[in-house]
Amino acid sequence: MNQSKVMRIFLDDLLLLMLFSYFSSAVSSSLYSSSCQLQEQFRLNGMHKTGDVILGGLFVINFFSADPDLTFTSESQLPTCYGFNIIGFRQAQSMAFAIDEINRNSNLLPNVTLGYSLYDNCGQLGIGFRAALTLVSGQEEQVTLEDSCVGPPPVLGIVGDTTSSNSIAISTAIGLYRVPLVSYFATCSCLSDGQKFPSFFRTIPSDAFQVNAMIQILKHFGWTWAGLLISDDDYGVHAARSFHSDLGPAGGGCLAYTEILPWSDDPAELKRIVDVMRKSTARVVIVFANKSHMMNLMKEVVRQNVTGLQWMASEAWSSLVVLQTPHFMTYLGGTLGISIRRGQIPGLRDFLSQIRPDLHQSSKDGNSMVRVFWENTFQCRFAPPPAGWVEAGGELCTGQEVIENVKNELVDVSNLRSEYNVYKAVYALAYALDKMLQCEPGRGPFSNNTCAQLQRLEPWQLVYYLDKVNFTTSFGDQVSFDENGDALPVYDIMNWVWLPDGSTKVQRVGEVKRSAFKGEELTLDEDKIFWNFESKQPPRSVCSESCPPGTRMARKKGEPECCFDCVPCSEGKISNTTDSMECTSCPDDFWSSPQRDHCVPKKTEFLSYHEPLGICLTITSLLGTFICVAVLGIFIHHHSTPIVRANNSELSFLLVVSLKFCFLCSLLFIGRPRLWTCQLRHAAFGISFVLCVSCILVKTMVVLAVFRASKPGGESSLKWFGAMQQRGTVLLLTSVQAAICTVWLVSASPVPHKNTQYHNDKIVYECVVGSTVGFAVLLGYIGLLAVLSFLLAFLARNLPDSFNEAKLITFSMLIFCAVWVAFVPAYINSPGKYADAVEVFAILASSFGLLVALFGPKCYIILVRPERNTKKAIMGRGTTT
Repeated sequence: MNQSKVMRIFLDDLLLLMLFSYFSSAVSSSLYSSSCQLQEQFRLNGMHKTGDVILGGLFVINFFSADPDLTFTSESQLPTCYGFNIIGFRQAQSMAFAIDEINRNSNLLPNVTLGYSLYDNCGQLGIGFRAALTLVSGQEEQVTLEDSCVGPPPVLGIVGDTTSSNSIAISTAIGLYRVPLVSYFATCSCLSDGQKFPSFFRTIPSDAFQVNAMIQILKHFGWTWAGLLISDDDYGVHAARSFHSDLGPAGGGCLAYTEILPWSDDPAELKRIVDVMRKSTARVVIVFANKSHMMNLMKEVVRQNVTGLQWMASEAWSSLVVLQTPHFMTYLGGTLGISIRRGQIPGLRDFLSQIRPDLHQSSKDGNSMVRVFWENTFQCRFAPPPAGWVEAGGELCTGQEVIENVKNELVDVSNLRSEYNVYKAVYALAYALDKMLQCEPGRGPFSNNTCAQLQRLEPWQLVYYLDKVNFTTSFGDQVSFDENGDALPVYDIMNWVWLPDGSTKVQRVGEVKRSAFKGEELTLDEDKIFWNFESKQPPRSVCSESCPPGTRMARKKGEPECCFDCVPCSEGKISNTTDSMECTSCPDDFWSSPQRDHCVPKKTEFLSYHEPLGICLTITSLLGTFICVAVLGIFIHHHSTPIVRANNSELSFLLVVSLKFCFLCSLLFIGRPRLWTCQLRHAAFGISFVLCVSCILVKTMVVLAVFRASKPGGESSLKWFGAMQQRGTVLLLTSVQAAICTVWLVSASPVPHKNTQYHNDKIVYECVVGSTVGFAVLLGYIGLLAVLSFLLAFLARNLPDSFNEAKLITFSMLIFCAVWVAFVPAYINSPGKYADAVEVFAILASSFGLLVALFGPKCYIILVRPERNTKKAIMGRGTTT
């Protein structure tokens, strides 16, 4: 039946109800009568038992109705229904058993006897709606009007209905009067709305939880890419909405396609849907539909021979025997399904075995359910046939046939699922009523702390206690309802097994449930699961393979979110998890590994003693220091010789020592920069070189003064260049550099610095000068003295050799100036450790230039040509010249 027809019937019945109420009231008011007369009755197939309080029940005892227009029938005529449903009959008998068990329990509802009125809705919304209205309004033909009504309502609550669409319609109507409706099979998530359905409860989980259970399974096996097939009704539509809203956030997956299965056998539409399934890369197919949809679908799947799919079944078809045939198991083997929780009801089998038609006969109330069951079971008939039922034919039934003598599904209580939900629904109503009757006067929950009374009971009062009901069944399941009327959900996970002998079975392989304390829990026994694939392993069903660590996901434009490309992380960023959405930057002192999956400490770079360049410079520095020591030793050993004593030997000694310091200070530029080395390196370099150049400058000035004193009238010039004056001049010039260094270190001291601008993956340790001005003044002062020495030496280069070192000084200063002039641009343009290397090279080159130019010839004479190391030779050479 399509949705428009269902809604039309619902609205028509609701309108008739209101018209009957209005017409009865109008007649009563106009005639000033003290009673109300029932104008018409619904005649329905049912089963009844009297009691102090009556519970109603709606079940599918027959699948079909022979009254397609569903019009009102006459008082003597019942709806003609056929297609006996043994499961529906067992559900109704489970309710009868639960009520009988409660009546025998002295601890639950003592002194109160429960009765029941159970109706067959024949699988039709219209009949089910009429049955619900009959239960709510009662069947009394005349009601006497009194000042106060005494006695319980016709029914305290209703157990039913079977389908979501029926439950929506019935709950909408009877919810106006707050009559509780406790469904055992309606799963639509739309019913979890306390505003629209304030008196609706259910003992079966909603589809929202069923969807979430499937999402948990998808997530467990890593299936992020699935197809969805749904039925065109509330059951399928609301399930699809839940999947679309929850699959991404909860399971990280998405749907490859969503298709609506046609109600009828539409070959063209089914072919199109199966084509979509076959062409899709999704290997998992979820189906939220019922038996008829699946039968039509599987016929087309077999015709196109679409194999290699992992099916997931909703509870509506997860246990359908009609699909568990060799014809279909080639395709459906290994199906994982969500099934209603299987329970145990002790004593139910004995109760079912004792059913006899003579115990339930009633000509007027339509107590004919058991008689029709008897006729279908034993292929006999009662005479006359029950009103409203299609005659079974065959021999006459005696009512004494033995149920155990025939193969009968009724007494098979090994797989109680929907029956267990019926059982829990009855007990929920009973516990709520029992709690209500235990209320102490003056301490009740209603206005003025009043309690509900059985003789003045109103259905909405029971709804209050149903909200708070909490008990545990004999099977160990806790039953309570949340604010939306949903019980604590639990589902069994079933697996379709294709056995080697060709037979099939559906086995339980796990469960998914939600508890009040632990939340949602999925339990799976993977070793028991049968996979219908050659590998005997779960299939892979993903749109895109997982992105490994070191990459991030980049969504493909215009495609679902689980379809993506894996983009490597850029330099300096990593991802250390699978399917990372973003790459994270490494800390400042770290860099990404080559695989981009973890951060590693950045390589450090500085002029080290362990690298070839540092080793070479260190050896060169030590070599220069050794040569200075050797020269100093030679000069000390030959201190009395003329060549050593000539031109102030004291300055020569001081010059050699200062050169040694120049060589040694270069070592401060090698090794990892630290605060003390950064502060000391430039100060030591500046003072050492000023001391060296000061000595050279004073020596040059002495040469000029001696030459001047050798001329007539120039004797007085030497008094300004005595030994004390020479020492004082050197000390003064060096003190100026020391003052410059002190001011520099105090105002803006050089400090070590981690430089990452040269290389992103390296830390270059260097000393920043702190004050560029201070460094420039230090170098400028050295350069000033060097240029002054060079100019004076250049002017004295042609003086007589007997007094002259000027040529050697000129050459040495020329080397010194050339080195340091080249140093400046090279230093500025050299990054990191190479700047230090350039400075060390300049120090060593200039130091070797001074050492060789000034002391090389003298050492040569002392060591190789000692015959020239005499005063006569020196003076003689001068005379000759």
